[in-house]
Amino acid sequence: MRRIGIIAAMPGELKPLVQGWKQVRASQGEAAWKGTIDSTACVAVCAGMGRQAAERACALAAQQGPLDALVSIGWAGALSCGMQPGSAYVINEVVDAATGEAFPTSFPSGQENVVVLKLVSIDHVAQAAEKRRLAESFRAVLVDMEAVTVARIARRQGIGFYCLKAVSDVATETLPDFSAYTDNQGHLRLPALLAHVAIRPRFWPGLARIGKNGRQGAIAIAAALGPLMAGA
Repeated sequence: MRRIGIIAAMPGELKPLVQGWKQVRASQGEAAWKGTIDSTACVAVCAGMGRQAAERACALAAQQGPLDALVSIGWAGALSCGMQPGSAYVINEVVDAATGEAFPTSFPSGQENVVVLKLVSIDHVAQAAEKRRLAESFRAVLVDMEAVTVARIARRQGIGFYCLKAVSDVATETLPDFSAYTDNQGHLRLPALLAHVAIRPRFWPGLARIGKNGRQGAIAIAAALGPLMAGA
C-alpha cells in the first residue's frame, strides 16, 4: 500500500484531517496520527514551526515505515490580496528565501486553465511590510516557515513532494511578532504571547480573524487532500 507523510506545524492544522485516526505520539509538543485516505496509508505529524521542527516531523513520519511522498500542509500568510482565507490552495513551487533554491511539487504541470502558485519559505513569521517585499522579490503568493524543508527532505530521499496550504492571515494584517514568542523547538509560548497582546488592542481583531481563518482553512485542507492525492 502506498504511504505518505503529512507534515504540519500545529495540531490545529491537522485536527479536522485526523479525526478518527489512531494517535501514535503525543509528547513534548510533538504529535502523530496514523490513518488512511481512500486506499493510501498516511501518517500525519506536527512538531512546531520552522526548519528544525519540520525536520523532526519528517523524521517521526519516517519512523512509521517507508514513505512514497511527503506533503506539507497547514496555514500560510497571504502575499497577494487575491488569496482568500477559508480556501485550500495547491502549491506548484516552493522557494527558499535564504538561497533562492526552488522546489517544484509533484502535482501534474502544464494543465490548461491552471494557475501556477508559488510559496516562499522564510525563518520567521512575516509582517505586512515584509510580505510586500517577498511578493515582489519571489513572485510568490504565500509565505510559510516549513514547506521548503519538507521539499528538501523529499528531494534528498527521492520521493514525491506535495504542498497544500490555507491562508491564516491576509497580506495587510496587523499582527504581533510571533517569532518573539516561539521557543527554540518551534513551539509558541502562548501565555507570554497573550500577556503581550492583552494590553495592545490593535492586535485583537487580527488575532480573532486568524483563529477563524485557521479553523476554516484546516477544514478546507482536510476536504481537499483526499481528492488531490488520488489524482496525483
